[in-house]
Amino acid sequence: MLRRGPWVVEGTTLRYKNERVEISEDQVLRPDGEEGTFTVVRLQPGVSVLAIDEEDNVYLTKEYRYVIEQESLEVVSGGIDENETALDAARRELREELGIVAERWSDLGMVHPLTSQLHAPARLFVARHLSFFEPEPDVCEVIELVKMKLHTAVDLVMESRINHAPSCVLILKANQWLSSQVEQK
Repeated sequence: MLRRGPWVVEGTTLRYKNERVEISEDQVLRPDGEEGTFTVVRLQPGVSVLAIDEEDNVYLTKEYRYVIEQESLEVVSGGIDENETALDAARRELREELGIVAERWSDLGMVHPLTSQLHAPARLFVARHLSFFEPEPDVCEVIELVKMKLHTAVDLVMESRINHAPSCVLILKANQWLSSQVEQK
């Protein structure tokens, strides 16, 4: 038996696994002492990147998302490949999706988008001092680059027009972080 906080795991059954997703079902003793099951979905750890230029323009992606059946305005995001650091993944994703290379990187921490049943950690980065090249997206990605002022992106988060969880957290954290950088000068 394995203890996870107030839960006791009596056994685990792997239900599905591929290179990016793992679904398991735990047989548990719940905190109330009753037997039950708990399904856990684990996704490949990922990164989210907000590229910001010297004029406080941000560079976002607009892409049709199959699962939600609509276009979504987001920061650059993607999975961390095996034997790759989070920063290396962030650099790769920014270059592939938007054709941007950044000289300065700031790590703004991690977010867990849905903690009740989904394990999907995403490391958050701000990319600065940008150079622009031709994007090289994956063959199944149809990505539109969207450039706007950071304050406009913050407004879109607050209006729920940007609603991808890591994007929301990163945009708001970056706005606060940049404000504190200005105040310190």
